[in-house]
Amino acid sequence: MKIAGIVAEYNPFHNGHAYHIEKMRCAKSSCRATHIVAVMSGNFVQRGGPAMMPKNYRVRAALYGGADLVLELPMPWAMASAEAFAFGAVSILDALGCVDILSFGSECGEIGLLDKAVSTLESQKFSRLLHLFLDMGISFPQARQRAVTEISGNKIASLFETANNTLGIEYIKALRRLNSPITPFTVRRFGAGHDEDLPIGDMASASTIRKLVNGGRLENAAPYMPPDARNILNKAMLAGQCPADNRRIERAILAVLRTMTIEQLSHLPGISEGLENRLYDAIRESGSLDELTERVKTRRYTLTRIRRIIFSGFLGLDAGFEKQQPPYIRVLGVNERGTEILRAAKKSARLPLVSRVSRFETLGEYAKQIFSLECRASDLYGLALPTPLPCSTEYTNKIVKVNNYDGCKSL
Repeated sequence: MKIAGIVAEYNPFHNGHAYHIEKMRCAKSSCRATHIVAVMSGNFVQRGGPAMMPKNYRVRAALYGGADLVLELPMPWAMASAEAFAFGAVSILDALGCVDILSFGSECGEIGLLDKAVSTLESQKFSRLLHLFLDMGISFPQARQRAVTEISGNKIASLFETANNTLGIEYIKALRRLNSPITPFTVRRFGAGHDEDLPIGDMASASTIRKLVNGGRLENAAPYMPPDARNILNKAMLAGQCPADNRRIERAILAVLRTMTIEQLSHLPGISEGLENRLYDAIRESGSLDELTERVKTRRYTLTRIRRIIFSGFLGLDAGFEKQQPPYIRVLGVNERGTEILRAAKKSARLPLVSRVSRFETLGEYAKQIFSLECRASDLYGLALPTPLPCSTEYTNKIVKVNNYDGCKSL
């Protein structure tokens, strides 16, 4: 048994994700995984905002798409910076104690280059240069780019210009931080890049597919998704569970933010250097989320970071959790091979394995606090759907089980 891990949002699952999984199982690759475990974001995602459909639908799509076991990346890490997002997910895979490989897509497709970028980030010279450039008032991504260019040159610095290279670097950095025995493996991405609007062949970015679905054009999105994933998305739409839309909860978000004090805002993840004062004033002057983000944004703070701050306030998420490791391993979905992974993990896992909600009652306060945040997030997420969900879906939704799955086609 050779177990490979993936970190994903599957928002939604598309042909690029299926290609990645096929490459992991390919007999000609150095990965050659027999079992695949995915750590997946829940109902809120890294860019700041709700996933397009509830996690139980996305879990099912992942299992039919080739994953064997789907674990949850808890909300404090799922809706965090790339560094914290990667660290939380890799911590869960490492804590399973039986994962051999961490597989991820990248634009460069070369572990050696990504590894060199990590060494650059870990150097003392990088830390000094980064703070120097940040003090000049430029954004973190720009400051990082300039610092890496000075140390390692344009080739390594150019890796940070694309989203998947950047995440891959953070995955390797997390493995080093944890002193993990897991080996990194990357699949070169091809076709449409991250957030690109134009599809290439039968490959389209998740953001393009979301735009098509949000515009009521599922038939136009269909060629870019495996048939099972497309059918699951269609069922979610027919059930009124897709697509989630910020506009349905916009007034609720603004209402929550208007009740918050400057002190409360100062404790949100991503707040620094007095940004809470600017945010406080903007909240009181804004009648929409677009207006709010426009009032808060500066050269220093990206729109994604601002969105995460706004949703953190709405969801009651304070800073600090993302700097720690997740306190449990929660199972969201499994097939027959996934059961074999769990059987191995029961002997090797260094964190509690949670397959029933009642299990949280036996865990410590930190774990209960994280699960409480997850429950609050899911209750509020339900209001963003075409047909609102009642509260307590974290208790009523069961583990997704797919039986007699015959595996991915070999390449």
